[in-house]
Amino acid sequence: MPKKVLLAPPENVMVRCDNLVKIYKKKGVEVMALQGLDLTVNRGELMGIIGSSGSGKSTLLNVLGGLDRPTAGSLFVDGRDMLKFNDGELTRYKREGVGFVWQNSARNLIPYLTAEQNVELPLLLSGFGDRRRRASEMLEMVGLSHKKGSLPGQLSGGEQQRVAIAIALSGNPRLLLADEPTGSVDSKTAKTVLEAFRTLNRKTGVTVIIVTHDVNLSKEIDRVVAIRDGKTSSELIRKRSREDGAVSLEELERRREISSSAPPDAPSHEELIVLDRAGRLQIPKEHLSSLGIKGGDKVKVELEQDRIVILPVER
Repeated sequence: MPKKVLLAPPENVMVRCDNLVKIYKKKGVEVMALQGLDLTVNRGELMGIIGSSGSGKSTLLNVLGGLDRPTAGSLFVDGRDMLKFNDGELTRYKREGVGFVWQNSARNLIPYLTAEQNVELPLLLSGFGDRRRRASEMLEMVGLSHKKGSLPGQLSGGEQQRVAIAIALSGNPRLLLADEPTGSVDSKTAKTVLEAFRTLNRKTGVTVIIVTHDVNLSKEIDRVVAIRDGKTSSELIRKRSREDGAVSLEELERRREISSSAPPDAPSHEELIVLDRAGRLQIPKEHLSSLGIKGGDKVKVELEQDRIVILPVER
């Protein structure tokens, strides 16, 4: 049988995962963290990934960032097949191709260096020329020029995360990954941090993937993918009017303010369940429980004109 040739995704796609699998071995026991996950992220997109603890979202982030190698499947980032990277290519990718922002500021910042020095450090390690100018530019971009001489302990939680974003973008990566970047700050500060991501995404065109367990994130981001049991289970797509693509940024901000002041139950997104390439889907547990269906039960699947109907089996 001829070997299957994997084709690179179209130019407008930054990340494409096909049937991605990651297996860890712990004390001789295999743990399947990713179980055939499919995901496509377009260039310049700002998207969120949500899921409960153990769902596989952090494993996915580590794989995308080159910190872990996939066990099986296909993974293209920026048009390159990451499963074919040798050690040197993987090191270069982690240094130049991707930026990281972690939840814990101690992992992002060195406490005895100023904000400016923290941004300069990775530039020094990569041999960047005018480090001081670049650090000043990045701190200005995240609105912290006036804090460049401050130590991390003199900054608020939100300011520390904005410095971390400046560090992650200092090497001009095409992909920015953030692992629970708002997990250790209050809700008001979280909105400020998220707005920094949104502004930088708009100004630089960098692709941003934010991983979180906070379902409220879906109210702030246009597209949010939910992961359950190591697979993509559903997507939340922000509802937009037809005119959204032609209005000014000021008008979009005005609409966002109106949306944020709407009642909590006002639907701002449409939830779509993802059908994987094997024809499998994960139906929300609340839908199944309303019909008295449990995991492992057999169900009837019938085709009715233009729809597929799932029915519980009478006991």
